[in-house]
Amino acid sequence: MQEIVIHMDRKYWEKIAPDYHEEIFDVLRNDKKRVIRSAIDRVASPTKTVIDAGCAIGKWLPVLSPAFKKVIAADISEKNLVIARKKYLHLVNVEYLRADMSGSRLQLPAADVVVCINAVLTDSLKKRNMFFHNLSLCLKKGGHLILVVPSLESWLLTRIIQHRWNIDMKLFDMKLPEKEAAKRYQDILDGNAEIDNVPTKHYLREELELLLNKEGLLIRDHQKIEYEWQTEFVKPPEWLKKPGPWDWMILAKKK
Repeated sequence: MQEIVIHMDRKYWEKIAPDYHEEIFDVLRNDKKRVIRSAIDRVASPTKTVIDAGCAIGKWLPVLSPAFKKVIAADISEKNLVIARKKYLHLVNVEYLRADMSGSRLQLPAADVVVCINAVLTDSLKKRNMFFHNLSLCLKKGGHLILVVPSLESWLLTRIIQHRWNIDMKLFDMKLPEKEAAKRYQDILDGNAEIDNVPTKHYLREELELLLNKEGLLIRDHQKIEYEWQTEFVKPPEWLKKPGPWDWMILAKKK
């Protein structure tokens, strides 16, 4: 989505933490059809433990806490965790842990459910591979992963519409220096699409199936989290309604 700004660098997240509400797209508020909540309800239990992997400032903790016995809120930014702790003091079953999900020395207890919402976004293939590997390691056998990621299909649809009907022309630079154009072309081949001039990983649905299967996770359900066109364009045409842009929501089970 247009408002997402992503780096997997810890220093970046420490810096942005105080302004997280203004800087980062709010999936919880914009999931009008409650697709993610429904997926959580399907796998939740008062006897289970859930990990919120990449919890940031904890927007999903009020949803997860009543539905599970224990919630582990894990994030790369200590400042994010401090903000979450202060805001959700009343959620007594939440444990906060600083963890780099793209690191090779991750130490998190295995859980029954892992929720990961728009966190696997780095343009680094090495870090993404480790992130997906760690998501699997954090799950008990038979456990479930609820994963939300930006859709590459949606990004391409947005650019096709923008180019065809000349929407927000000043915001979409079509003329780039040769070196920058070559870099962006290579980025697109890797699924890294520019958002606010930051290469951000977007995923094909079938690509997600391959990535998760490689880590021993089988997709049980996939759905679109649909948004309004105002999330992509400053001035979308009045006639532009459906189909809208979307993220992918994947529900997978560990073999």
